Amino acid sequence: MPTQSTTPNKRPALVYARVSRQDQRPEMQVEECRRLIEARGWTVSEIYLDHGVSGSKDKRRELDRLRADLRRGRHGAGVVVCCWRTDRLFRSLKNMVATIDEFAALGVEFCSATEPMDTTTPQGKLLLHLVSAFGEFERNIIIERTRAGLDAARRRGVKIGRPRVHVPIVKARAMMASGMSLRATARKLKIGAATLFRALKAAETSPQEDAA
Repeated sequence: MPTQSTTPNKRPALVYARVSRQDQRPEMQVEECRRLIEARGWTVSEIYLDHGVSGSKDKRRELDRLRADLRRGRHGAGVVVCCWRTDRLFRSLKNMVATIDEFAALGVEFCSATEPMDTTTPQGKLLLHLVSAFGEFERNIIIERTRAGLDAARRRGVKIGRPRVHVPIVKARAMMASGMSLRATARKLKIGAATLFRALKAAETSPQEDAA
């Protein structure tokens, strides 16, 4: 549903709207964004609408098109992306921070029509910096908890990681000596070719005939 700008010398604004179900109407989101854009003296350059699309999806047709247009510089310089609420555009806090960082690298601003998330104002930028900092803090806490849990499990004798793969070295050598390639031998033994290669190399310097 494109709406091209006809007003010169105004900052171009792109509206992104999304509804999760086909029976939902996106017009309210679009109108809220339009009101904000007009109040700022900008102009709507184009509207991107994902209708009946879950916010948890990695791929969304119109959002993907929006990002592709931004990367190509299709709307020129000074573009602002506006959405009704951040959860319409972003899947998570982590996704929001990463996407806004990408926008910034492209020289693109972002604002929410109903929240104080706005990179065009000093207050909005400060809030987003705080959100980003909290997101980093949350990630670090999760990493620390994961490490602590793994350390505790190791102390209890729990083996961490994937189980070691047994490689029948003698059988593998015999198969390869008969003319089979390393990849074909690995497929026959139902192991990865890289695993077989590493095991054969290790066996060259090991007295053991079979390797794990």
